[in-house]
Amino acid sequence: MANSRKLNPKPPSRRSSQVIKPQLPRSQDTVIGIALSGGLDSMVLFDAVIRNLAALKTDKKGTSIPIWVFHIHHGLQKSADAWLDFCALAAQRKKVHFDFRLLQLPANTNEAEARLARYEALADLCAVHGVSDLLLAHHQNDQAETVLLQLLRGAGVRGLAGMPMMRNMTKVEPNTQTKPITLWRPLLDLSRAELEAYAQQHRLKWVEDPSNRSLVYRRNAVRHSLLPKLEQVQPGAIANLARSAKLLSDSQHLLERLAQLDGAEILQSSKTAPLTTGLKVKPLLDLYLKDASAANNVMRYWLLQLGLAMPSLERLQSWWLDLQRARSDARLKFLHAGGEIRLWRGQLIYEATSNQQNSDKAFAGKWVFLPVPLRSKRLGLAAAWVQEAQLTGAIEYRLRKGGERFQKTARGATKTLKNLFQEDAIPPWQRQAPLLFIANELVAVAGIGVNHPHLVATGNRVWPEWQA
Repeated sequence: MANSRKLNPKPPSRRSSQVIKPQLPRSQDTVIGIALSGGLDSMVLFDAVIRNLAALKTDKKGTSIPIWVFHIHHGLQKSADAWLDFCALAAQRKKVHFDFRLLQLPANTNEAEARLARYEALADLCAVHGVSDLLLAHHQNDQAETVLLQLLRGAGVRGLAGMPMMRNMTKVEPNTQTKPITLWRPLLDLSRAELEAYAQQHRLKWVEDPSNRSLVYRRNAVRHSLLPKLEQVQPGAIANLARSAKLLSDSQHLLERLAQLDGAEILQSSKTAPLTTGLKVKPLLDLYLKDASAANNVMRYWLLQLGLAMPSLERLQSWWLDLQRARSDARLKFLHAGGEIRLWRGQLIYEATSNQQNSDKAFAGKWVFLPVPLRSKRLGLAAAWVQEAQLTGAIEYRLRKGGERFQKTARGATKTLKNLFQEDAIPPWQRQAPLLFIANELVAVAGIGVNHPHLVATGNRVWPEWQA
């Protein structure tokens, strides 16, 4: 069993028994997940949620909400197995569901990398178990630490706004079955002292991670060295830092609204690929020459919508210099956030990975043949023809070689794939789409459609679809 202890007796905070009643999301489809490390903060959150739900049942004000407890096993501490057992037993005692993930992190993993891996694991657990709302135990002291760390890094308004009380954890793309997950921090307005008082009042047990005392980690250094000294210089410094984060969060919200207004003629959406949402360069540069701060705000807003890290001020300035020097037909590109920002047709477009450098991934998927209902008026390929081709091995996946011709609609002209990609405004680096050949005939192109001469309107039919 993990090392556990009770806090030294302290007079309980007057707020502790009254305020730690998390406002839980309640809707018809709500499934709650709680990230449980076994530490004091998460055990307080877990206990408060269970008590809140018990009160709801007693008062007959609500129905039972499914709860999952998730533990992330980092494998970096000798006691990690015991912590997993501790959390599993806590969930068992409260009769709620439990699951965990084991992360295989290298010994030299830094704080940011470990945090990202932890969030990815939690998101995966939520998706597996249909969790709609994930609760984390961050509190006021954590918020103050975050603000100080961001200030030391030279962050802007968004960074200094700290952690939000609520945010969407997953970015749901159109036409997908992905279920949105909302992340909540219901203890963010409460201090560590209030959580300690609650734990003492309710006789909670928890585990201690020895790495939380190590000053090698920047956050621990801020927690154990800087914040106590700031509290000595200015009593209430922790609460004030958290309050400033809230004010800056409001300011960030206004900056995003301003970016939408300033970017009305600049922000450009692509119909073919949501991730290529771009910026029109000419009006963007016009705005930059009039008001560099406003242009920087639009640029950052665009990157924020794509879920990307914010560039440093130095990097932004170098981008502006390159954009001003580039010709309208130049093929300029910037490396950023593991991908590339490219200048194409007068727009800036972000590409997560370079298809030109990863052409071997073009076949990371397969063609499937979906049945078309007999009574449907939808065209399709003759099912018998496709079945025969499958039996004889006449179906092939190919990459473009150039010169392939394709008729997209019944009345449309036969055109080269290059022309069709140009008409659909698909950037050159996204044009290496998988091609479907049957009996040496080009039948379908991923992202373009099916070659019309091969379609039939009657009989058993199937529709080819590329699934990556």
